Parts: sequence; C-alpha cells; structure tokens
Amino acid sequence: MEFKIIADTMWVLITAMLVFFMNLGFAAVETGFARAKNAVNILSKNFIVFAVSSIAFWLVGWGIMFGNGNPLIGLQGLVGLSGADNSPAVGAAYQGVYSAISWASVPLLAKFFFQLVFAGTAATIVSGAVAERIKYLSFIIFSFFMVGLIYPIIGHWIWGGGWLAALGFWDFAGSSVVHSVGGWAALAGILMLGPRLGKYRKDGSPSAIPGHNIGLATIGAFVLWLGWFGFNPGSTMAADVNAISRIVVTTNLAAAAGILTSTLLAWFITGKPDLGMTINGCLGGLVAVTAPCAYISPLSSLIIGGIAGILVVLGVLFFDRLKLDDPVGALSVHLLNGVFGTLAVGLFAQDIFMPNTTGNGLFFGGGFKLLSTQFMGVLAVASFTLLISLTVWFLIKTLLGIRVSPEEEMRGLDIGEHGMEAYAGFQIFTAQ
Repeated sequence: MEFKIIADTMWVLITAMLVFFMNLGFAAVETGFARAKNAVNILSKNFIVFAVSSIAFWLVGWGIMFGNGNPLIGLQGLVGLSGADNSPAVGAAYQGVYSAISWASVPLLAKFFFQLVFAGTAATIVSGAVAERIKYLSFIIFSFFMVGLIYPIIGHWIWGGGWLAALGFWDFAGSSVVHSVGGWAALAGILMLGPRLGKYRKDGSPSAIPGHNIGLATIGAFVLWLGWFGFNPGSTMAADVNAISRIVVTTNLAAAAGILTSTLLAWFITGKPDLGMTINGCLGGLVAVTAPCAYISPLSSLIIGGIAGILVVLGVLFFDRLKLDDPVGALSVHLLNGVFGTLAVGLFAQDIFMPNTTGNGLFFGGGFKLLSTQFMGVLAVASFTLLISLTVWFLIKTLLGIRVSPEEEMRGLDIGEHGMEAYAGFQIFTAQ
C-alpha cells in the first residue's frame, strides 16, 4: 500500500508539472500569433495569470469546487485548504471536508496542486482571445474571478460531486470543465471588447493581421502537445499502468488526426497548407479528446481528432463571419472542440475501458441516454459561464474600463501598458 501511494503521488505531481509547463506553451503560441508590438503584454499576461490563479484557487476556488456542500456549490473548507487533514498517515483513509476527491489516494496537497494547474489553464485560454486590445489590470481582475468563482462552480457540478455528476455527466480531463469554460469566458470578453482596430473592413470582410513569429508559435504548440501527456493521463490521479498507457495513445492519435485534417481542409480552401491552421488543428484534436480519452478506443480517438481539425478551420471562418475577433483561434480550439469533445463521450464511449462509469455511447449500442446527459451538461455550462462572465466583464468595464485607447492600440500595448519593447533596438532596413 505504501509503495502504491508513493508511486501515485509521484505520478500526480510529475503530470501536474507537465500541465504547469503548458503555461509556456500558451505564452509562446499566443505571442507568436500576435504582432511584435504586443509581445511583452501577452507574455506578461501569461506569466501573471498563473500567479493570480494560484492565489485565487488556494483562497476560495478549491473550497468552492471540492468542499462539501450542496449540488451547486461547495460550502466547507472555503479558505486556504482549511478543514482537512493535510498530512494523513500513509495508507490512512482521508478525513476532511473535501470528500468529493477522497477517491484519490495521494496526499491532499498533491490533489490541490494537480487541480490548480487545470484552473490556471482555463484562465490562460482567455488571454489569447482578448489579446492586443485589453487593459492589463482588467485582465488580471477577471482572471481572479475566473479561477476563484466561475471555474470552480462548474468544476463542483462535474468533478466536485455536484448535480451534473449525479445525473451521469462525464468529463474525464476537462473538455467542458477547463476548455469550454475558458472558451465561453473568452467569448464573453470578445463580445465586450469588440474587434481590434483594422480587423474588419467597411464591407464587413475580415482583414488578415498576421502574427509576428510563427516559429515561436510552433514551439509553443509542441510544448502544449507535450503538456497534454500530463493533462489527460494524469487525470487518473493514480499510476494505473493500463489506463495511462491507453490514454497517452488516444491523446496522441487525436492530435495527429487533427493536424492532418486541419492542414488538408485549409489547403483545399485556400490553396496553401496554412501552418497556423495546422497548429490549431493539433490543439483542437487535443481539446476534443480530453473528455473522452479514458473511455474510448484508439480508432475512436482518430475519428474524434479528425473531426476536431475540421471544426477548427470551419470555426475560424465562422467566427470571422460573425465579426468575433479572436487573434489566436481560441474559440475554434477550446470552445467548439470543448463542446464537441464533451458530446463525443456520448457518441464514442465504450464501457469495456472503464467499467461501471459511462456505459456505452450511441455508436456502441448505448442509445441516446449518455448523449442527452452530455448535451444537457453542455447547455448548463454554456449558460452559466457566459452569463456570469458577461456580468463580470461588464462590471469591470463600468468601473475600470477594459479596452486601451485607440492611440495605445495603434502604437502597441508593450509601450502603453509596460513601457518597454520585446525587441528593443532591432530595426529592419530595406535596401534602396
């Protein structure tokens, strides 16, 4: 028993560190997809968002998410991991107010850290969608509410023993809890901010605003792909060799399929294989497989990832048509595929992989029961997250403002918000 707890704890902490490393991936992808004049601002947001997340989740978010309470919200152990035995004897049964996560055998603080890095990921998703025009302070304040209130309430419903869990809703590693919550919050921010200056022409057609460093974005995508090998298999919270081996394979195959379908579709539509679409196709496949990864076969993961890559390309075109300016494609990657991945559980789940959990999905003889529950969960997460996020954004906009001035936006947020440049001293000279 003692060896198992040690092995499980090491597994949980190492995979949590991989998920933490995804902060670098998001920073690199978002910065690469943005213009050079806003690089410092985006890097700064990705740096500070995890610090804010750490404090907010420790202060209130953890308790709201996992504290004993009612089907809607945790009510005990709300402040700073209070009300629990943080250092139980090895092998001892868990004693405390966070019974929803008592199933994992690792120490409470290992559970906390693993859940913290997921909360930070949800907040980071918002950063790229509101890039190049949001006030730094306003983003920081929203991030605190995101991790301290919005994210943990949804997390309580699904992972904290809340009402969606009681209905039989399943989200293994967070297509809904992390990615669609981040996506809906990002959509609310985009709606409140409006598009960047010059993004849409007078006739409504989009004008391309290329990112300044596709090499940095590519590095970031590889970091995120690596981090997902902590994100999904780590959610076992135990060194279950069969489960984590299968989940690594389903995760990787979905990413590979998303890369191929997004590249091919973009190539077909534009006549060129767009690397930006390839990168987001990879991420879309990873997002979509996050909820079902433990419940599906490798073949199903290929199909899910392939569909996800298509959704990314179509989503970018769709959101542009709606004049929803998303500089990094976060809505297509995290929102659309967070929703699709959640529904994919209801379509592709097979009971043989994790018996007595999901049961079979629609495509494997399970009928519509699981799919309908997943759909209900999608609607609940969407309505709550969008409503509360819009409210928080509106309050911040009213009290502080959320958008920089047109002059600052044109000059770049690096100078206006931070008083520095990412590439100081570099100039490009054109031969005469």
